[in-house]
Amino acid sequence: MTSIWKLAVLQLCGFGACMAAESPIYALTETDGSVILSTVPADDRYALLVGEKPAPVQATVAATGIAVRRTRYNGLIDSVASQYGLQSELLHAVIAVESGYDPYARSRKGAGGLMQLMPGTAKRYGVTDALDPEQNIHGGARYLRDLMRLFNGDLSLVLAAYNAGENAVRRNRNRIPQYRETVEYVPKVLTHYRRNLGRQPGRTVR
Repeated sequence: MTSIWKLAVLQLCGFGACMAAESPIYALTETDGSVILSTVPADDRYALLVGEKPAPVQATVAATGIAVRRTRYNGLIDSVASQYGLQSELLHAVIAVESGYDPYARSRKGAGGLMQLMPGTAKRYGVTDALDPEQNIHGGARYLRDLMRLFNGDLSLVLAAYNAGENAVRRNRNRIPQYRETVEYVPKVLTHYRRNLGRQPGRTVR
């Protein structure tokens, strides 16, 4: 981040408060140019803006928190994945990238919950409360199932459509739309997915 950004943030929160704060401040620039500030980056799209990166022990604590939240939803994710003919490893990968297993996560664009369902998608799949983990995972899984059918199981296109919408992929002649967020999103989820497969004995990582 540039010094201009840093100055803007310092002015926003007050020079004294920011300088005295123990937590660093991270920034994420959305595709529409809006900026999200956070002291707890949800993923590696966030860049350090003010302060110092956490010590390794702090990073380990953060990772442990995500692991604990993941364990909390293992049973539900396994059940939903089986119901819709999906791999639980895929659902875990999407959830890890979308929300870091935070059921109350919300984006500036209006997406909410573990699988970050947009209001239109939630309504389409009968989700009345996107922040309810069970409803959210069912809705997200049904959407992934339908995208798998639509794009003949091409996982890269499925994930691109989950992020940018199926119409964006279709308009791009069934190729990944060159939106910065989508281009970064697809390999990130695939990395998590392959890592999840690698944890399972006897599973083949493609």
